Amino acid sequence: MARKAYPDIPLFRYAYTPLSEAEVAQKLAPAALAGPQSASELEEIAPQRLSFVASDGTRLTWQFSSGRQVALEGERSGGYGALTVDHITLIAHLIPGTRRGYALAWDRHDNRATVFELWFGTPGPAPQPREVNRAIWHGVIEGGPSPTGEMHAPTGRVQGRAIMWAEDTGNRTVDYYASSAFSHWVELDRSDEGRGYSGPSDYIKLTEDLYLYTRTEAEFSGLWHMLVMDANRLQAAGLRLGFDGLDTLEYYMFRGTGEWLGQIANFMKFEDVSGDPLAMPDGPKGARRVYRPLETMDKMTPAEVNAAVAASTHVFDRASAMAGHGLPPSGALAGKAFAVHYDGGPVIEYRFTAHDELQWREGGGAWTTARYNAWENMPGVFIFGHLLAGKPDHDGHVVVADLDSGKATCFRGYLNTPYFANEAGAQTMFGKLVGEGIPDPGNARHERTTDLLGSAFTWSYSPGLTSMHVYSSPNTVSWVIFTPSGHGGAQWSGSGDYVKIRDQLYFVRWQEEACNGTLGTILINMRTMHDSGIGYHCGKNGLSMSPVGAYARLAGRWDVAKYLGTKRGGYAV
Repeated sequence: MARKAYPDIPLFRYAYTPLSEAEVAQKLAPAALAGPQSASELEEIAPQRLSFVASDGTRLTWQFSSGRQVALEGERSGGYGALTVDHITLIAHLIPGTRRGYALAWDRHDNRATVFELWFGTPGPAPQPREVNRAIWHGVIEGGPSPTGEMHAPTGRVQGRAIMWAEDTGNRTVDYYASSAFSHWVELDRSDEGRGYSGPSDYIKLTEDLYLYTRTEAEFSGLWHMLVMDANRLQAAGLRLGFDGLDTLEYYMFRGTGEWLGQIANFMKFEDVSGDPLAMPDGPKGARRVYRPLETMDKMTPAEVNAAVAASTHVFDRASAMAGHGLPPSGALAGKAFAVHYDGGPVIEYRFTAHDELQWREGGGAWTTARYNAWENMPGVFIFGHLLAGKPDHDGHVVVADLDSGKATCFRGYLNTPYFANEAGAQTMFGKLVGEGIPDPGNARHERTTDLLGSAFTWSYSPGLTSMHVYSSPNTVSWVIFTPSGHGGAQWSGSGDYVKIRDQLYFVRWQEEACNGTLGTILINMRTMHDSGIGYHCGKNGLSMSPVGAYARLAGRWDVAKYLGTKRGGYAV
């Protein structure tokens, strides 16, 4: 694997160095003395003693001196950086001889302030020393004007926005704030891959205009990224701290200019603007809910996969909570026969002998009987799926067949992928139907589409089982799990693909990579706001194909096409 500062493979596949605390301390030492770098001119705080008192009684005191030097009381002096947005000054420094630092957002009008303690390693909840921990206090700076309004506080006011931020470094990022506890971002310049990622985030209201946003690139590099943003002027000052893929320290402040990309609907109660819906108030210092799905994922070898599949395989033979609101399976294919000719791929012949049983063969070979389910999401268009017994990678085909146009598309799921043998890989195959009464489409095919790019759909699978899909880039699907209050909560993302079947009818897949290994597929009918789909999953309990079906709501759409419409990227498992 080639080492790069910003890898051109998915970040969840990159082998980040497990830096030790000693290695982290060594890399931080010169930066703590010098202070953060910046492409913009850093400001100086007039020499003074600055005392912060938090709402819980925590007290922190800094002594600022000339030459952009600062010392936290009881600690060595080092360099600092400061940038102001309107009347909020963001100050950042590291403490020499430690793995700690602070970021302070100070309202110069009324002395309200929010302080982040940032540190690497123990004691802290992050599992790796390279991942930044953070603890937050809200309070006031003593002396001068006294606050007259509410203290800074977590907020849900930012949820639903998307903004493209251009740093003074030249780096641009599309930020999706689809949750009040996580965020999703797509790098436009640091990486060419065009893939989106998700990580835990903080959203803090400073004033009606000014907000503070952070994200930790947990499970990846561990980098910390924060902004003080002016929502009206779309100006920002920020801090970036952590180690890139080459283990080089990034410690700089920046100014940013934003472009508003839109706002989608929120689903909290109308009067609920609260934030931090996944708070852990009784947890240890810095505790937060971080989605680390790889920790609990089954990680199997090919031999273990083969044994599990042989021991237990389930195909549409039990109820699925993911289809509680799904359409009933259709029996309309029973008695039909056709072949699917895939471009540059196999020819699969089908005889549908019953509403849930078919026979298939490849390339004129022997017929094999398989269980299937099918749904007719739009008149003449069926989605059906089955396993291909005997295939070495335990293939499952999910096929959309348009009997009126003669076009067909298949999402092929398969196992024995390189990272974890039970993690589903996916291939998109385009082709045509050949059968009695089915028109020949010639060279016309279903096509990949960006029609859904920037869209967000909520899904209600069963009572109490809901999520939201964020179609953030041409090769990414992200999903947000709602909290009981209707806030966006935990969020993850994986490889995706989007195919247009007809107007307002789309075939979508996503892979829950480094998560649980599932391949999810759905056929979305935007005219009825209902979908039908199939999940393909393998774990220690065996292999399954199961139905997916939900009521949909279009939460909205962000205008991201000019940044991401042609940035396909992609990665073949």
